[in-house]
Amino acid sequence: MKILIAEDESDILMQYELALRDRNHDVVVTHDGEQCLDEFYKELEHQESSRKSKISRPPFDAVVLDYRMPKKDGMEVAKEILATEPKQRILFASAYVLDTLVESVKTLQQVVELIQKPFELDPFVELIEDKGIYTELEKLNVRVKDVKDLNPTHQQVQDLLHGLKKLQKGRAI
Repeated sequence: MKILIAEDESDILMQYELALRDRNHDVVVTHDGEQCLDEFYKELEHQESSRKSKISRPPFDAVVLDYRMPKKDGMEVAKEILATEPKQRILFASAYVLDTLVESVKTLQQVVELIQKPFELDPFVELIEDKGIYTELEKLNVRVKDVKDLNPTHQQVQDLLHGLKKLQKGRAI
């Protein structure tokens, strides 16, 4: 898999990179939101210039974003990436899961994948490698988009968070 990571803490970034490379993934690392967008657009441009067929797919299999980063935060980066490539898989690694969930619904008008920091590296890699969870989230997003006022109640946010946790444990909702 080709994975783009944006994480401003160098030690954490190095751990992500090593864990993913050990499983033979192609990893592009960045230290802030602006670098992440630069790499995303560079890969998108490369993909478009070398495309021989009309089948379009996102430039990365997954984009892993820290929620809080310098220059551009993860939510700003996700919003720009999804505006360009709506099918791009986004995963937030965040200590602020509830804030990230609420903001993703309001700002992105969809739920993205979340993993709460701190976490072990094996479940992190397994989450990235599990494309089935993304399919299930797309189903969840249909329900999220049906919420007319993108200002969910506390109960709606709890239900979404509960659904995400069930997905991360491998259970369908």
